[in-house]
Amino acid sequence: MRTPYKTLLVALFTLTVWGTTYAQSAGTFPVKAVTLVVPYTPSSGSDIIARIIAPKLSLRWGQAVVVDNKPGASGNIGAQQVASAPADGHTLLMAISTFTMAPAIYKRMPFDTVKDFAPITKLAESGFVFAINPSVPAKDMASLIAYAKQRNGALNYGTPGNGTPQHLAMELFKSSAGVNVVHVPYKGIQGALTDLMGGQVQMMFASVHSMRPHAEAGKVRVLAVTGSTRSALSPEVPTFREQGVNYMDSIDSWYAVLAPGRTPPDLIARLNKDFIEVINSDDVKAALMKQGLSIHTSTPLQLSQLIQNDLARWKKVVTDARIEAD
Repeated sequence: MRTPYKTLLVALFTLTVWGTTYAQSAGTFPVKAVTLVVPYTPSSGSDIIARIIAPKLSLRWGQAVVVDNKPGASGNIGAQQVASAPADGHTLLMAISTFTMAPAIYKRMPFDTVKDFAPITKLAESGFVFAINPSVPAKDMASLIAYAKQRNGALNYGTPGNGTPQHLAMELFKSSAGVNVVHVPYKGIQGALTDLMGGQVQMMFASVHSMRPHAEAGKVRVLAVTGSTRSALSPEVPTFREQGVNYMDSIDSWYAVLAPGRTPPDLIARLNKDFIEVINSDDVKAALMKQGLSIHTSTPLQLSQLIQNDLARWKKVVTDARIEAD
């Protein structure tokens, strides 16, 4: 039987824990260093964003903001660290769109992509271009599709690896356009780019930023860019939609920040406001644009809907193309 003294201690402990959580969610956040977990290697898109905004968040919050790279398993290792962290805003995930692809590729996931995370805001996007070797006799997407159908199964496309965004983007294109092109996976983007320029593969998706210098040098020909509008880095390249291809608008790589699930809604609202104001500052915009990244923010609900939609879309693509993790 519990004594009145023990009951009082339990009550005081409960109030203390509740009061601390409430105080953090109501405005005293952060009370210690904040960690931005990047589930990929240094110099990746999410890492670039994190390192640009971390100093500004630190000044805003009055606490250190640490960038912690935890690469591996298509981002699952870093994501798992955040999923199991306390829901107090001090450990956050710098997510990329592969976050919604991994559940379709891996048979077993170490976390629930929806329940174990609380969306904060979308941060930026990086568009893809569709590039071909100059030996391919195509000047636009219509002639490329016609040529690929004529050479049924004789053409190859390169990617940075199995299950990457570039891989899934091409499989979506193949199924939608009704073309048969053979996948050649590489261990990273550089090998794929080298063989595209050498003619060992005839086409590939890549970021606007990584492909631009090769296009300017005449080593590749860029036919189209993803997204609803042309890229500011390559305004001369038409979108897929401009060429009558209406199923490639929203396959850009997106970057976002997520908190552990069960993070208090008022803290999510505070984080949403802080991240949006920081990333929309003029110097941050300029720095990210140089890296081929454009600012696109959202409400937590909009990001949640984006994640749900992408989970469904990529599951279908992976199932139809029978893609499995290496």
